[in-house]
Amino acid sequence: MNNYRLKNRLTAAAYIEGVLVGDRVILSRAITIIESNLKSDKAIAKEIIQAILPKSGNSIRIGVTGVPGVGKSTFIEAFGKHLVAEGNKVAILSIDPSSQRSRGSILGDKTRMEELANLKEAYIRPSASGDTLGGVANKTGETMLLCEAAGYNVILIETVGVGQSEIAVHGMTDFFLLLMLAGAGDELQGIKKGIMEMANMVVINKADGDNVALSKIAKRQYQNALHIFPMPNSGWSPIVSTASSIQNIGIGTVWDKIMEFKKLVKGNGYFVNNRKRQQIQWMYNTINEELKQLFYGSDVVTKKIKQLEKDILDSKVSPVNAAHSIIEEYKKGF
Repeated sequence: MNNYRLKNRLTAAAYIEGVLVGDRVILSRAITIIESNLKSDKAIAKEIIQAILPKSGNSIRIGVTGVPGVGKSTFIEAFGKHLVAEGNKVAILSIDPSSQRSRGSILGDKTRMEELANLKEAYIRPSASGDTLGGVANKTGETMLLCEAAGYNVILIETVGVGQSEIAVHGMTDFFLLLMLAGAGDELQGIKKGIMEMANMVVINKADGDNVALSKIAKRQYQNALHIFPMPNSGWSPIVSTASSIQNIGIGTVWDKIMEFKKLVKGNGYFVNNRKRQQIQWMYNTINEELKQLFYGSDVVTKKIKQLEKDILDSKVSPVNAAHSIIEEYKKGF
């Protein structure tokens, strides 16, 4: 299998050239290299990223998350089509913690957004599978750089799962969009405070038909809730709006507000400073992931860890002492 894969590899220069001219097929193949755990691919990946880095960064990076059943895919498709109509090139990437278990593609993104996927100005890519959320996030970050170098000026990063994935997406985007529903009866209890605090904008989706009145009520509730939080360092006061993805109502307003946000944070310096902070954090995340892979990939650890698991279950050693002992063994193995 690996031999077959290796035979189909291009040179780093060919990937770099293809990405920079916006070749979608080469872009997809370059992302596959980035996602690969093969040593030879990792070397090519580093070369690709280093070469395209000066051509990346020229986009607005938007994180999109929401409660289950909020209609995220329908919203992203409607939003993406609006962006394309406005003359933008859009890349949609996804982070899905559940894919780490199945190691499969997430929910068939392209079938969920069929109309958008058929537009040449749009590119949809599921998250890479990985052993940790941090690993998935790092791969998605590198994919984002490739898409920017390929000419995509709007990057949408979608969280498909819940929990820590929102933090990962918030840590690599400029604007964080939270989709909510009205009429659930417990709107304000149904979302974690931490996620509300991260949001630059809350959109009450499915604001159509019988939901119009309820959506207006929910909008007021969320706006009041957001006022409780201290003013963010960006200087932007988070706002709430309503939208109907199916009827294409309020979609343009979301983009208008994102552009207002961008103008504000570009003017006050927050945009650049936030990107710098994210890059430093990305370095630390990568170090942590590499150390984990080195540790668990060690023969010393593999041989010792099963025995330690048994000893813990037999109450022969405490978990803390077991951890210390295996780290000492690993250090000796260098």
